[in-house]
Amino acid sequence: MPRGTPAALGPSPARKVVAPLYLAGFTTAFGAHGIAAALGVETGDIGLSILTFGILLAVYDLAEVVLKPVFGSLSDRIGSKPVIIGGLIAFTAASFFGIFAGTPILLGVARLGQGAAAAAFSPASSAAVARLAGPGAVGRYFGKYGSWKGLGYALGPLIGAALVGLDGLRALFIALTILGAATAIWVIVAVPRLPVLPRPRYTLRDLAKQTVDRSFLIPTLVLAASTGALGVAVGFLPLLGTTLHLGLFGSMGAVTVLAIASTLTQPFVGRLRDDGRISTRAGTTVGLLLIATGIGALAVIPTPATLYLAALTIGTGIGLATPLAFAHLAATTPAERMGRTMGNAELGREVGDAGGPLLVGAIASILTLGAGLGVLALLTVGVASLGGIALRTNATQERGLPV
Repeated sequence: MPRGTPAALGPSPARKVVAPLYLAGFTTAFGAHGIAAALGVETGDIGLSILTFGILLAVYDLAEVVLKPVFGSLSDRIGSKPVIIGGLIAFTAASFFGIFAGTPILLGVARLGQGAAAAAFSPASSAAVARLAGPGAVGRYFGKYGSWKGLGYALGPLIGAALVGLDGLRALFIALTILGAATAIWVIVAVPRLPVLPRPRYTLRDLAKQTVDRSFLIPTLVLAASTGALGVAVGFLPLLGTTLHLGLFGSMGAVTVLAIASTLTQPFVGRLRDDGRISTRAGTTVGLLLIATGIGALAVIPTPATLYLAALTIGTGIGLATPLAFAHLAATTPAERMGRTMGNAELGREVGDAGGPLLVGAIASILTLGAGLGVLALLTVGVASLGGIALRTNATQERGLPV
């Protein structure tokens, strides 16, 4: 197989083969966002200061940022399946430890372990989906993968808060333990072991060139922008709803609208991409512009009607941009370094997930929330414009599919 040509393993995989990988994607997202919302509910009960609370929220993402590229490369060397299984087992162990974590320090250890474990199985799962699907079907499969991961991001706080309401943090860690163990068993039984492909020797110059290549850099920026918007929406839509006197269910309902819109859009967009009816350039540009429109509307016209319309618009934009960006990465990456590419791309998502809320929060603390949202909307427009220009030269890389 020539270098630069993604590999398919044959016909598109059966649903039972890739379904465990979708659940793995949900698990990592739910583990991050579900526990974060629950920590906010339980802060007083476990004696957390605001600073300690912030650190506990950060350690999960920090572990992912540092380790995802490492485990992505490891999956290229030893295969995706062992890394996925090992990561899920470690996630299960860390979650089980969290059941008995009664102090902030022990809770931090549990969170750090969960984040490190998620850093292993998340990029390896993405790489496995890409290799199982092959270049002709990556849109369909990443559409479904993104839907499940998006559900974990958006509905994680709702599910986490509900579990904490039943029996405190203990209930949430029990649920995460069961989820991690069940997913690991399912992967062991259903996912085939993908062969390790021979890899050419890369110099540091090669690695640097691959990292700044627009076929990698632009889709990764798209993922960072869309995930940053998702993080902002999940955090600030309920806050805006509260200031608009919508009540708890009315405020969280906006997040549910966003989750449903993203979940329904991603598989549909993936199919359109594989059928050649939508290009990466056009789809990601429109998706990011929709996100910017929704965020901008919240900044300028914060009303109950705007809140729900913005949630719908942002969710649809995320559903457009995310599967197309992942499919582009999968279709333009040689199979022998798929894990490293997905690990680095996931790193970009984590930076967006953490950076978006931090940016909006920092500006809001100095000026207003509307100003913070406005700046994020402008930055999203900037990424959309860059993608619309820079992806034009990649038309030959996606094996004849429009870019």
